Amino acid sequence: MEEEMSGTIKKFMFINRKAPYGTVYALEGLEVVLISAAFDQDVSLTFADDGVYQLRKGQHTKGIDVKNFSPTYRALEGYDIEKLYVEKESLDARGLTEDDLLVPVEVLTSAEIGALMDEQDVVISF
Repeated sequence: MEEEMSGTIKKFMFINRKAPYGTVYALEGLEVVLISAAFDQDVSLTFADDGVYQLRKGQHTKGIDVKNFSPTYRALEGYDIEKLYVEKESLDARGLTEDDLLVPVEVLTSAEIGALMDEQDVVISF
C-alpha cells in the first residue's frame, strides 16, 4: 500500500528571537510560516527574546526606510495560524505586557514553551 503524502501532517514550531528590523530574520521567518501553513501543516509561532518586538503595536519604520510588515501578523488567522505564544520572561525583561501586542497571544513561561517544543516534529528558530 502506498502512503499518501498529503495525509501526513507535521507539527511545526517557529521561534522568532530577533528584533523585527535590522536583519532579514523576522520577515523571512514570517514568509516561511505562511508557506508552511499553505501546505496544511500544524503551525505554531513563538516569540522570545527581542522577537517579542515583532508583535509590538505602533511600529513606525519610515525613519529607517523599511516597510512595516507588522500588520501581516493580523492576517495569520486567515491562514489558520492561531497558535501564537510569547515568552513571559522576554515580555517582562522588555517592560511589555499583552496589551502592547498587535494580536492575541498565549503568554507562557520559558518552561511551558520548552514543554511545547518537545511535542513538535520540527522546531525552527529565526
